[in-house]
Amino acid sequence: MELKINQQIKQFNAESLSVQSLLDLEIPHKQNGIAVAINNTVVPKINWNQHLVHETDEILIISATQGG
Repeated sequence: MELKINQQIKQFNAESLSVQSLLDLEIPHKQNGIAVAINNTVVPKINWNQHLVHETDEILIISATQGG
């Protein structure tokens, strides 16, 4: 499966992935303070296990930072 994540094309050896599975592969140790948007729509964290990503999706993973 080929996915576009944060404007980069990445390959995955899976026919289907949930948002949570994708995050487990991409950022396994830093999953607090992040948001995920698919096709410009935020996916609530409560839905990450059920929401499947598709090859045509544009995925944005945003990490919160502190400061001002």
